[in-house]
Amino acid sequence: MYGLMMQQPLLVASLLTHAERHHAGQEIVSRRVEGDIHRYRYLDLAQRARKLANALAGLGIAQGERVGTLAWNGYRHMELYFAVSGSGAVLHTLNPRLHVDQIAYIIDHADDRVIFFDLTFLPLIESVASRIKSPRVFVAMTDRANMPAMHDLPIMLLCYEDLIDGHNDDFAWPLLDENHASSLCYTSGTTGNPKGVLYSHRSTLLHTYAAALPDSLNCSARDVILPVVPMFHVNAWGLPYIACMVGAKLVFPGPALDGKSLYELIEAEQVTLSAGVPTVWQGLLRHAAERGTTFTSMRRTIVGGAPCPTAMTAEFQERYQVDVLHAWGMTELSPVGTVCSFKGHHLSLPAQQRYAIQARQGRAVFGIDMRIVGPDGKELPWDSQATGDLQVRGPWVTSGYFGGEDASPLCDGWFPTGDVAKIDPDGFMQITDRSKDVIKSGGEWISSIDIENVACLHPGVASAVCIAARHPKWDERPLLLIVKKPESVLGTDELLEFFDGRVAKWWKPDAVVFVEALPLGATGKVLKNQLRDQFRDYYLTA
Repeated sequence: MYGLMMQQPLLVASLLTHAERHHAGQEIVSRRVEGDIHRYRYLDLAQRARKLANALAGLGIAQGERVGTLAWNGYRHMELYFAVSGSGAVLHTLNPRLHVDQIAYIIDHADDRVIFFDLTFLPLIESVASRIKSPRVFVAMTDRANMPAMHDLPIMLLCYEDLIDGHNDDFAWPLLDENHASSLCYTSGTTGNPKGVLYSHRSTLLHTYAAALPDSLNCSARDVILPVVPMFHVNAWGLPYIACMVGAKLVFPGPALDGKSLYELIEAEQVTLSAGVPTVWQGLLRHAAERGTTFTSMRRTIVGGAPCPTAMTAEFQERYQVDVLHAWGMTELSPVGTVCSFKGHHLSLPAQQRYAIQARQGRAVFGIDMRIVGPDGKELPWDSQATGDLQVRGPWVTSGYFGGEDASPLCDGWFPTGDVAKIDPDGFMQITDRSKDVIKSGGEWISSIDIENVACLHPGVASAVCIAARHPKWDERPLLLIVKKPESVLGTDELLEFFDGRVAKWWKPDAVVFVEALPLGATGKVLKNQLRDQFRDYYLTA
């Protein structure tokens, strides 16, 4: 017997319709590329998104066709989120931090019909336009007064505000199949060409529900949310959609992601929740420490994209009373998979034990199932000891890549993440390494992440990376690469002695290399593959 419930598809446009109807006056604040602060309401967002949907139809964009964006976090980008997906086309957020050849490849692979871009990226657009195989329409996301001068490139260049102003907001969002594609994100492509992950309306809505839950990102209408994680990186971890669902105020930082700019915006707009990668928070914490300031409104931050060092968690929580939510996910997971939210019995634990828990990536949110398996493919126990390959499944986990050139990545219905992890009896998962980053020394495994976490506890260390370097006796040994804090006089002997009693003796790196900076990829992660190429033979040549 079927239940007597209404059958309504889960569609991205319904989030905007809900926000307009129930949170019309809630503010969206954007620091624009033009340099000023822009303010409007969800009501304005909805009206302009409908105008933009009409404009897309006027450009001949059909349902299922891809529309690309090269843009920072801002209100115009938010309008595209809903106008494109809501009208039945597919929003394709391009990562401007990728190499220009990769961007051109992705545009061609996705067959984007129109590219919307912030003025910051005009030089990138000029480089890309000469590399793509077929002509596209390009739209500068600005007004007529700020349109760039004419150029000789064979592209059609339109003005975003002219497009908006040329149409009315009389547009009815179509009743799509909820399994229809809504957006497209490509992996960062550190090895080989990037791969496209195609999200559906249904998967996006289910992800939004789950990510907003109290034990997930814990978002509500009382929040002021600042997504520092870019809207071109897995849809800013879903925060623009979550804000519409719960009616939170949104604050967009635009291109200014340095510590000073973020701190000033957080204080001016009384941000309560922000989200970003550890490298961004290092700059924010450094700015606050140098000026002896505090946070008057921010009470929690979501840290993901890379493991959050315990020292960073402690500084946020002890010095600034900002709770840290350590989270893990992937482009293939839309992206949220786990969030490190305490259970009740953890609250009374001593601080160091709580920090040990917070160093883990956390519990699976509802909708995500996970397991760890050994080399034989058999599931391993959740006993805090066994480590294995992490696999996941769920309604917002990809089953294959866009274009279908590659065979299905699934193993018996599970997606292999490429991470090596362990899980405790409470279900808290901790990544011990990427499968390609583990160090095998004398036949025994060493976790590079554990080594990095210990190094970051030293007060003279700004950031640390541990890689495997070939060794004449032990096959591989850990090599530590360190960026020191300004004014630090830290030396090799002092840092290596710091490891005594914190890790097993045979885990302790044999050497330290001090570097000025670490290479960062398109999503803010350290490019360990570059460092391995550079320092692989360090012990063989020393």
